[in-house]
Amino acid sequence: MRTYEIPRNYKGEGRILYIFSTKGLIYTCIGAGIGLVFYFMLKILGFSMVGLIITLIFGAIGFGIGTLKVPESTAFEITKKTGGENIDDVILRWIKFKKNGNKIYVYSAEEETKDE
Repeated sequence: MRTYEIPRNYKGEGRILYIFSTKGLIYTCIGAGIGLVFYFMLKILGFSMVGLIITLIFGAIGFGIGTLKVPESTAFEITKKTGGENIDDVILRWIKFKKNGNKIYVYSAEEETKDE
């Protein structure tokens, strides 16, 4: 009798609490950590509920950055070029590009030079 490998769906096995992937959990914790700074500052002033809401908002932003992808759309130039890529990858590439001081030169065929 022969044995056969049964294909398995590994997609959901790297998830924690069903909605968090490892990367999504890390980005959520970083966002919530930034929000906690605001929470403690506002708690000193007596606005702890506002600080808690800000912490939740920053955590949700972190979750979105770590989990979601850029939508594929032709409406905007950025979504034409980066559609389907992870948001964090796009942000990291943009930071590296700006850090290096790179520039993009675009040649337009409409402009003609005159030889005089």
